[in-house]
Amino acid sequence: MNIKTTLLTVICLHSLLCYSQNNRIEIPLSIKNGYGSFESALGGANTYPELDYSWKKTQLKVVGVPKNWTNVKFGDIETNIYQSMYQNYLLGNITKENYEELKKSWNWTPDIKNLSKKLLKTKIAYAYIKDVEGIIKMVIDVNNNLDLGDDKIFTPAYVNVDEDINKDSLAKNITINVTFESLVNNKKTVKIAPLLITYVSKMDLFLYNFPQYKTAQFKNEEIAVCSDGFTNLSYENPSITLTNKVKKDGKKVALRNPILKNEYIDFKNETYKFIGVNTNNNVLILEKSKILKNELTGSQIGFKAQSFVGSNFKTKSTISLQNLKGKYVLLDFWALWCGPCRKEIPNLKVLYDKVDKSKLEIIGVVCESKEAELHKMINEQAIGWPQIMSDDINKIKELYGVSSYPTTFLINPEGIIVAKNLRGQELEEEIMSLIAK
Repeated sequence: MNIKTTLLTVICLHSLLCYSQNNRIEIPLSIKNGYGSFESALGGANTYPELDYSWKKTQLKVVGVPKNWTNVKFGDIETNIYQSMYQNYLLGNITKENYEELKKSWNWTPDIKNLSKKLLKTKIAYAYIKDVEGIIKMVIDVNNNLDLGDDKIFTPAYVNVDEDINKDSLAKNITINVTFESLVNNKKTVKIAPLLITYVSKMDLFLYNFPQYKTAQFKNEEIAVCSDGFTNLSYENPSITLTNKVKKDGKKVALRNPILKNEYIDFKNETYKFIGVNTNNNVLILEKSKILKNELTGSQIGFKAQSFVGSNFKTKSTISLQNLKGKYVLLDFWALWCGPCRKEIPNLKVLYDKVDKSKLEIIGVVCESKEAELHKMINEQAIGWPQIMSDDINKIKELYGVSSYPTTFLINPEGIIVAKNLRGQELEEEIMSLIAK
């Protein structure tokens, strides 16, 4: 091998894997369409209210609405809500007070290196009407020029949220490609992504996602990276998995518990922490762990659960995870405004009445809720298991990286997380099986 070839090889390897002194590794990312092996969620589109409200200045203004349309409603779909809020704050379209409230509720510390101070077209405008037969007619600004006159009118797919939605089938057949802007290498860059848009007549609501994810190659493995359950393309809250997690018959595995930011992933007996995604540099960031896996704490299956101390909402006595060792512990993160959480309460009551309390304790961790309303709920529903309010002091929600509700963690007597996000009959069967061993 001559000197020129050697230098080129070194340069290529350096561009593929950049090792820093703190043991971090940056891996280039490629784009793929579809959902891969991830479960996909649907986000709600932002249809503008007719009355004035505090966010009115953030609305897009479009032209080219069909002349024969009446009672037109407008809205937008976000590709990157974080960039959108950041730039609208800089533009003065939202107040400092509203911006600070958003950062707190999202548990978000803006990464300026991943954000653009220059205006980016992150929103995709739409308009729609209901025709004389009550059918939705919609037009989306797919080329993002704020002119609907050059876009096609169509009827979105109607879905029933009370039934399982086959998003894979929908994504393969009725997605449309939309244009938006992103910051790449500190430059404004035009990108294209598939958009799945559906309509829920029961709720008069548009639900959407972007069937697109990214992949990275590391140690002869392919890592798949998903952004916020496909509900945006910011990669602010990414999740990852290895693409070899498929059944032998080749069918996709719908992963309920992918690896989240600041969780760990194993490669050939080596453990790496998933730091996140830098969209500006288009890289996945891992950090090799210097601590043995059995000594690590986290919020994923197979790791020691994060230790916490909180106050029993009703009795004010101290509750600590350390003091609960020796029995199974179910941590149930929920919020009073969360419909699925409230629906789960009767199931938890049945389980709590049935189980031996010396072998299992349920701890409710209440988030983003008011004390008076929680007190009322406990009395009305006769909730017998302890409740802790996650707050700015104990930060239990932040410790476990919880961003949606309900989220559950089942911890074994040794303090290891053995299951996540089990509910209803599945949860009861799992716990009764473990306790019976």
